[in-house]
Amino acid sequence: MVTITFPDRVTEKKALAYLLGRFSGRVLRTGEHLVPEAALEALADQNIPFSVKGKATYGEQLAALRGTAPASVQ
Repeated sequence: MVTITFPDRVTEKKALAYLLGRFSGRVLRTGEHLVPEAALEALADQNIPFSVKGKATYGEQLAALRGTAPASVQ
């Protein structure tokens, strides 16, 4: 998984519309996106601009899967 960002919200929506159903991924609270490396080539082929922040760490991937902490049970 690779961490990427988009230059603006319009580009981000266009990219998400294209990626949805083609690749799995996650959107982090920071606005960054975790996508598989194959998605980078697909975005480039569609002329969608993005910036690569680097490989996602294990902690980032795990946090994206877990999401927010569940409410405590009483």
